[in-house]
Amino acid sequence: MDLYIFAVVLFSLFAGGHSLQCKECTNMTGSCVGEVKNCSLLLTGCASATVVGSIGNNSAVTQVKSCNSPLNCVNASVNFGIARATISMTCCYTNLCNTQDVPDSYTIIPNGKQCYYCDANNCSNKLNCLGTEDYCIKAKANITSLPPTVKGCVSKSVCDIPSLVPEGYGDISCCQGDLCNSAKSITLNLLLISWPFFFYTLFH
Repeated sequence: MDLYIFAVVLFSLFAGGHSLQCKECTNMTGSCVGEVKNCSLLLTGCASATVVGSIGNNSAVTQVKSCNSPLNCVNASVNFGIARATISMTCCYTNLCNTQDVPDSYTIIPNGKQCYYCDANNCSNKLNCLGTEDYCIKAKANITSLPPTVKGCVSKSVCDIPSLVPEGYGDISCCQGDLCNSAKSITLNLLLISWPFFFYTLFH
């Protein structure tokens, strides 16, 4: 999967076009300087974010700056076992205030919580949640081209923002207890093949 495209799509949830001016850019290779962007009336803030995406042993760090809505100013982590993404964001509300990069909050330190996750064989695998991942999540697909079920650990902010529900997944549930997202086994031969598309829909 092209992690550059993944990072751009991840941040597109928060981006947009108000008389407020913000810096706008995406960069995987260093600091993100950015062009001046005239924001739409609905986007009353500027945001700077660092997105860390990992799939298997591959990872990428991307700096992103753009216009933003205060409602979407979040720090979040999504961990489905075989793939994980974190977004660290700061928001501000004056012209061109988002010039600084944001330190990433990516951590591999377990926080003591466990959730179930799915691999290519079943959905009864136990996953140690990391960092701010304090909720378990379960999502069921309503179209056949997606993996039928995905599970894992997420931060509360992912559960709080309805727009984070991925296209094609109509039954999303979050819970707080350890291993609360059900251990029922389901064969998921499509999971590894469809994972890049799932990440696209999750944040599109």
